[in-house]
Amino acid sequence: MRGRDIEILVLDDAEAAARETAERLGAAARAGAQLALTGGSTPRRAYELAATVEPDWSRAGAWWGDERCVPPDDERSNYRLARESLLDRLARPPAVHRIRGELEPEEAAAAYERELDGTRLDLVLLGIGPDGHVASLFPDAPTLRERERRVVAATPGLEPFVERVTLTVPALRAAGAILFLVTGAEKADAARAAFVEEPSERTPSSLVRADSGESLAILDGAAAARLEA
Repeated sequence: MRGRDIEILVLDDAEAAARETAERLGAAARAGAQLALTGGSTPRRAYELAATVEPDWSRAGAWWGDERCVPPDDERSNYRLARESLLDRLARPPAVHRIRGELEPEEAAAAYERELDGTRLDLVLLGIGPDGHVASLFPDAPTLRERERRVVAATPGLEPFVERVTLTVPALRAAGAILFLVTGAEKADAARAAFVEEPSERTPSSLVRADSGESLAILDGAAAARLEA
């Protein structure tokens, strides 16, 4: 299925969507890609499967599209999610470049901007929220209009209500490939707004497509229910 500037792959259920995503992550890691991981509950199963698909990520680099400003062992940390479900399960882990959420938001953003200097992300994995947000770019937020910096501090639009650090729209769009993983009926309206309707700051995920490269959305049937409505 073709959406607006994006290929859409609809699979039967969340497990099938996670497995397809895991295969793509594993292939990218095998090729030595620089990968940006995402947080939230959706990717956990994909990460678990990816560690089985390809246990050797030693040639790859792991980055993050956004982070909550909490310590790395906090249950709200995107890094902790990836560590528990992916990194700790690998026989040979990647070089890890985490956002230092334990710092003040502006300090963490500036540090990550420096760390990213000279790096092109080969693949960015993203989810979308029921409000259409992507990474920590929330509807109608001023961060959506940032065009100079690759990393900025951000205020939350949904729980957990802690400060964030996020890649900007240009930083995400500069990736070699963008991969969305979206599952669940609660995401159906957001998926339609993100992948079918005209781009809008009301739906930040509608603004994120690879400038030069593949953009792909993997959805389960529930999340895809309104794509042709």
